Amino acid sequence: MPIDLYQLTGSPPCRAVLLTAAAVGVDLNVKNVDLNAGEHLKPEFIKMNPQHTVPTLDDDGLYLCESRAIMTYLVNQYGKDDSLYPKDPKKRALVDQRLCFDLGTLYQSFTDYYYPIIFTGLTPEQTKYDKLHEALSYLDKFLEGENYVAGKTLTVADITLAVSVSNFPLVDYDLSKYSNILRWFIKIQAEIPKYSDLESVGMKAFADLIEHYKKKT
Repeated sequence: MPIDLYQLTGSPPCRAVLLTAAAVGVDLNVKNVDLNAGEHLKPEFIKMNPQHTVPTLDDDGLYLCESRAIMTYLVNQYGKDDSLYPKDPKKRALVDQRLCFDLGTLYQSFTDYYYPIIFTGLTPEQTKYDKLHEALSYLDKFLEGENYVAGKTLTVADITLAVSVSNFPLVDYDLSKYSNILRWFIKIQAEIPKYSDLESVGMKAFADLIEHYKKKT
């Protein structure tokens, strides 16, 4: 049975899932969802995912949403080994912490600050900007003396955080003050399988989406 991924091209969480699938070596049957047309609100989609969000995975009747849950599932189910998501409890705990950090702190601070500006034209809020800087400072500290964000090898935590970091140049945010992030980001782009191929498409789509909404607001 094919593994269906319902996604929006350019969406950062969807991009992270695609990169993980490439790293695992599993083929996904990608189905693009037109959010503007309300395809995610149709009964057949809500049956799979009552939250009506993307990405959503359908693996032979197993329905999963939330990108990081999908990423870890793909490694657990289809990975040739556990390097991307270690089974060792202590190693896995560190990866899980970084995944949670991306979800609740770094990517969250990006969306909290930039999405109201991009999609609704609201005035920037200094407190939210400060949170963004704080989140990046945490990541920079995590990477002090380290080549990876969670342990000594590439994991799904590097993949999701690489996607989050890649969004900042698209909104003209200067990352130069975060030397550890920049060093890691250059290295990790070369290590994540098919990063250039997939992200050249994904980042362009996200950049186009940003420009589209900027013109409307």
